[in-house]
Amino acid sequence: MAPQILWIGLGNMGRGMVKNLVEKGNLDKPLLIYNRTRKRAEDLAAKLPSGKTEIVDSVEEGLKKADIVFVILSNDAAVEGMFDNLLKGDVTGKLFIECSTIHPDTTEKISKLVTGKGASFIASPIFGAPPAAEAGQLVFVPAGPKSAIDQLRPYIKGVMGRAEIPFEDQPVGNALKLKLVGNSFILNIVTIMGEGYTVAEKSGIGAESLKKFVDTMFGGIYSIYGERMLKGTYWKMEEPLFSANNALKDAGHVKSLGDSAGVELKLLGVANDYLKTVADHAGGDKGDIAGIYGAVRKNSGLKFENDA
Repeated sequence: MAPQILWIGLGNMGRGMVKNLVEKGNLDKPLLIYNRTRKRAEDLAAKLPSGKTEIVDSVEEGLKKADIVFVILSNDAAVEGMFDNLLKGDVTGKLFIECSTIHPDTTEKISKLVTGKGASFIASPIFGAPPAAEAGQLVFVPAGPKSAIDQLRPYIKGVMGRAEIPFEDQPVGNALKLKLVGNSFILNIVTIMGEGYTVAEKSGIGAESLKKFVDTMFGGIYSIYGERMLKGTYWKMEEPLFSANNALKDAGHVKSLGDSAGVELKLLGVANDYLKTVADHAGGDKGDIAGIYGAVRKNSGLKFENDA
């Protein structure tokens, strides 16, 4: 018999993950879903096969029925607040899978609280943007007891993800360390591209010519972010794929990680400054990380918004 799963958090990553878990996870019970804003849960449930989800009005209600609890929220404070509520109930024998991008120290702290209450805990942050979540193509980074990670694995490959980078029987904070270092790569890539496209435009060679070079030589994530920049998606989208506030949070966490390791992350400081400009211009929760291109433009005497 498959376990009863409770899903907490329906942001732009959680919605796609739930869709694939419901459609491909071989669940024999409705997936319990909870979101702080109930309407978001109702809208998602309406798009999924009838009878495959059950909206719960409180985490306490869902926890009573659940064997496995997935949590994916936006920041450390939200995650800590959620676990404060969850751990007020009886969690003995339950498994918590924490997928948020938070500081490794926060993860370790929560893990100790959870296991101290008789439950199991693994951290499993994910790599991939919302379109990858929608397509079931995420990369999972699970850390913690192998026996607990094995309970997650049926829902990774071919369901919500395409691969995993496991830290079996290792500290749960290791998963977050890798996630943060990986996200620093994204921040630096977007910064390089934002500066490059602005130089190309202002020097006369044109951004489209540079895009041909990028697509031919690099492709992949470089091309994806290039599209978001040159088509103006970074300023037209209603909901960011990776908000400026979340990117600033990650930048702060990875700087802390570098400081603790005795490594100065100089490139990260440049990205951080651009992100502050994005947040000031578009709003921290509305501006997208690709808006770094707009920040470079603004700093260079152009409009933040391009003419796409």
